[in-house]
Amino acid sequence: MDATNKILYKEESFAIIGACMKVHRLLGAGFLEAVYEEALEKEFQIQKIPFKRQVKLDLFYDNQKLKKQYRADFVCYVLL
Repeated sequence: MDATNKILYKEESFAIIGACMKVHRLLGAGFLEAVYEEALEKEFQIQKIPFKRQVKLDLFYDNQKLKKQYRADFVCYVLL
């Protein structure tokens, strides 16, 4: 496996994906995003995955900060 295919933070990535898969398995398809987001928040709490919800992140273009920000549904394993 070359460096381009290596998963960074492998354990954390698998924990997040596992939580997402559990939510999908239990709820199935057809709900609005807000329902899945609330359920995923509860699953992160159950699995003790540290997270922040609805985080505003700065955006840059050519090393210049943009006026607009990106709002991430979740940011996990990061102290903000």
